[in-house]
Amino acid sequence: MTLPGSQPARTRILRTVRRHFLVAIATVVGAVILVEGSALVLTHVVAPVMLTHYDHNPALSSVPKRTRTRRGVEADPVNVALVGTDSEVAAAFAKAGWSRADSLSRTSDVAIAKSLLLRRPDSTAPVSSLFLFGRRQDVAYEREVGRTASRRHHVRLWLAEGVTDHGRPMWIGDAAYDLRAGMSHRAPMPTHHIEADVDRERDTLFADLQGAGQLSVRYDVTGLGPRIDARNAEGDRFNTDGDLYVGVISPGNAPRAVPIVLNDPMLVQWNSALFEWSHALVHRLWPERHP
Repeated sequence: MTLPGSQPARTRILRTVRRHFLVAIATVVGAVILVEGSALVLTHVVAPVMLTHYDHNPALSSVPKRTRTRRGVEADPVNVALVGTDSEVAAAFAKAGWSRADSLSRTSDVAIAKSLLLRRPDSTAPVSSLFLFGRRQDVAYEREVGRTASRRHHVRLWLAEGVTDHGRPMWIGDAAYDLRAGMSHRAPMPTHHIEADVDRERDTLFADLQGAGQLSVRYDVTGLGPRIDARNAEGDRFNTDGDLYVGVISPGNAPRAVPIVLNDPMLVQWNSALFEWSHALVHRLWPERHP
């Protein structure tokens, strides 16, 4: 007779525990593969074939979808565009409470260093150079958060030559929120680390411009396409539904209460809802990967 505390009984219990543990591990791994695989199919197969839309401005199909570093490394996604002259764009940002960023120079480098080290405001601190159309940004704007330049809203803009909206100039840009200053994940050099949810910064920029009465029309076209847990040139993670928001600055900066919003195709609206669901699921499964 085998007693409950005997060696064979303990062996059977250990085997049962080990079997349940392996089943649990296999279930988790399967769930990870399913989620990551579904995201890959959505972003690289379904979206490029079925969800590309340039109905409101076909010329934007030729615009690059991602900025690059000087060495050609893929950087932040292109997620905004503004229509208007340089003076109209500048006035719109001023009315929305954003400041034009200083150009990179020894003087501006010293100023931002003082801001970070001494915790002093610097509302016009320079932003790093990224490249689109083979050149660095034409202009950048920012809105400081807190007492230093470590946290800020910012957007780089490039004039898209040959791309217009009803004859008015088009500016293409990348909007992102700087969470903190630190060292790059990929090189021993100082940088700003961005918030993963770049769509939130895109929405913030448009909310500020609309709140200032500077948008007359707003519509979306396809940008980079959906990305979940992608990385920029500094190794920072980012997520995006992949849409490029286009805002038409009110001619002459005449105040507008609410812009006219041009609707997306129904399939694109479904895609946006699907992305929000998958984004929330990934964030719930791996919250530490999305600061």
